[in-house]
Amino acid sequence: MEKAVEGRLHLADLITGEEAFLVKVLGHGAFRKRITEMGFIKGKRIKVIKNAPLLDPIEYELLGYRITLRREEAALIEVVKTKELSADSGAVFNGTLSEDYIRHTVTERSHNISVALVGNPNSGKTTLFNYATGKRERVGNYSGVTVDLKEAQIEYQGYKITFTDLPGTYSISEYSPEELYVRQYIAQSAPDIVINVVDASNLERNLFLTTQLIDMNIRVVMALNMYDELEARGDSFDYDTFGKLTGIPVIPTTASKGKGIKELLSKVIGTYENREPTARHTHINYGPDIEASIIQLRTEILANKEIPDLFYSRHIAIKLLEDEKTTIKYIASVVGTGKLLEMAKDETQKLEKLYGEKTETIIADAKYGFINGALRETYAQNEGDRIQKSHSIDTVLTHKYLGFPFFFAFLWLTFQLTFTLGSYPTELIDNGVSALGQVIKNSMAEGSLRSLIVDGIIGGVGGVVVFLPNILILFFCISLMEDTGYMARAAFIMDRLMHKIGLHGKSFIPLIMGFGCNVPAIMATRTLENRKDRLVTMLILPFMSCSARLPVYVLLISAFFPNHRGGVLFSIYLIGILLAILMALLFKRVIFRGRDVPFVMELPPYRMPTLRSSTRHMWSKSVQYIRKMGTVILAASVIIWALGHYPKSDNIENSYIGRAGHFIEPAIAPLGFDWKIGVSIVTGLAAKEIIVGTMGVLYQSESDHSGSNLTMKDRLTEQYYTSGPRAGEKVFTPLSSYSLMLFILIYFPCVATLAAIKKEAGMRWAIFTSVYTTAVAWLVAFIVYQTGSLLF
Repeated sequence: MEKAVEGRLHLADLITGEEAFLVKVLGHGAFRKRITEMGFIKGKRIKVIKNAPLLDPIEYELLGYRITLRREEAALIEVVKTKELSADSGAVFNGTLSEDYIRHTVTERSHNISVALVGNPNSGKTTLFNYATGKRERVGNYSGVTVDLKEAQIEYQGYKITFTDLPGTYSISEYSPEELYVRQYIAQSAPDIVINVVDASNLERNLFLTTQLIDMNIRVVMALNMYDELEARGDSFDYDTFGKLTGIPVIPTTASKGKGIKELLSKVIGTYENREPTARHTHINYGPDIEASIIQLRTEILANKEIPDLFYSRHIAIKLLEDEKTTIKYIASVVGTGKLLEMAKDETQKLEKLYGEKTETIIADAKYGFINGALRETYAQNEGDRIQKSHSIDTVLTHKYLGFPFFFAFLWLTFQLTFTLGSYPTELIDNGVSALGQVIKNSMAEGSLRSLIVDGIIGGVGGVVVFLPNILILFFCISLMEDTGYMARAAFIMDRLMHKIGLHGKSFIPLIMGFGCNVPAIMATRTLENRKDRLVTMLILPFMSCSARLPVYVLLISAFFPNHRGGVLFSIYLIGILLAILMALLFKRVIFRGRDVPFVMELPPYRMPTLRSSTRHMWSKSVQYIRKMGTVILAASVIIWALGHYPKSDNIENSYIGRAGHFIEPAIAPLGFDWKIGVSIVTGLAAKEIIVGTMGVLYQSESDHSGSNLTMKDRLTEQYYTSGPRAGEKVFTPLSSYSLMLFILIYFPCVATLAAIKKEAGMRWAIFTSVYTTAVAWLVAFIVYQTGSLLF
């Protein structure tokens, strides 16, 4: 079994001869009771005597007697090694540790609290995580933002609290990968406390997950999030009484503003220390018939000592009655459970015959009955106008005919703002970079060092830093659409079109995320239930133009399309979307044939985005961009400069990089590219920002200009072919620039994206993606350039 909590030590991790002190016993039911009665309590010393021939079970010495435990049971006991205490201790005397020191240290270790955040998508879970821990993880007003666990640690009131932000899920059944992932994490990692983040504006739907946590018999504290929205509607909720009914302490929070966070942390500590009077174990009453079946199955589960105490016995019984395949497979893997599985099958058939429904539906109805009963006693709605403003907004933004024009208008406006607002700071930075290069050039003696600094570092890195304002504006606009809830509407209006290509609207969310970065977008495909949908979405995601390509677009469009900047950029992104649609159609009809999965997705209420959230989102992306400039792009710029500087010659074409560029030039000449563009494309395989950095180095070369203080944009407009049939012609024209932008849009995803595809789908799909996208890029650029040359 895996280690229960990363970074913590468990009894199963010790090797023969090692000693440790007990810190905490995890697990459920008979095991925990039996093990505690045998002396497995905090502060007791235990020693590993030996492993069985097959390494399981393991023999230990405790309180002067020998005991054997299975490895999976030993993994549920947290310990601290004796030698670790000795190394840290100033209380060692004659080779022994004082009891006071042991008690103090073990108590200190028990002041480490592991907390898992569990909640529905769009409940504000990650926002709460960010505010409580000071992190800047991605948030959005739509489902599927958290696609993997995030961890952070804080110190509060003398406790070290480790937070784990789990993927959003509507339940912990087996319908989707994230549901199983969350349930397995809770069972295997055994967090001390689960914070159930509940959207106060949609209690009934959110509380279904709460009932499943109750069934698991774990310690839960509820963060009643977005409580300000409940109050703004004029509703009232007696959450103290609700907590007493469910045995779950409840704290109202507004995570986006930091309200209730400290009170929530205090409640977590109180629950952990067993001094919270509201916290108690409760059962949901499923009615006499279902309860009778649960009791029978629990009796059989507890009688079978081979069944691990990973899950609470009542939880297992309920899942068996629901005929859940994952639980059945789990129990079937244990020796001697044939009778239990046969009994579960009989009880399930009996209940389905009695109720005329599937047991899964029967139990879900009972859960909602429990929720409705609890809310009737504690929750009162304002009897005024209950129609939300978002519904009236949706009559326009999700309209059958108006939805698409509004969506494309928002995209066009985003790109127009990226240019118009970004042009002023971009021009200032560009002039500043050029001036800096000129100052250093004038103040240093001619030589390789000056060339390295001016042509390599300033020309390469400076060529990329110029476009930081455009990146910030693009991400700010995308953040606004996410935080308001419009992204979910975009998925809704795109559902019909996505259905035509064999996908559904939920696939549109990762595609939209791809406009920021393809890597988290690839990971976000985990929220898709169907593997074929996940693969198709991954394969077409590289056509979604990520922010790394934006500097190339901004540079070329500013230089060659000054009067139509927003429209040209919009057309590039639109072509990427159209290509994704065409390739998805091809893949679905040739490789991934199969039935479509029904479209089920929440439309969250519109929310006013906070400046804090939007700027955090924007800043986190800018930090990534700046970090890449100081590492990958800097290193690439120096390497490219060296290859272009040596062997020294009056003509850069005689350098190593010039020779390599001329070698590949025949393959790219039909696309309207010269050898320098070819070299830039090759270096862009690692990261697309490097393309601009490479251009900055190659077109900054001292052999090309002597002392001219030109911006990067000006240098491109002055590039001419120096040899061959096109000698004297300009290298960059509007047509060749457009062809180049399309090629960069489509070809070979960056190394990080390919690594993400390899991780999620396997090496063969990563290789396939790199080959087919490059082939499509060459074909599209060839058609555009050759057709344009004939027409214009």
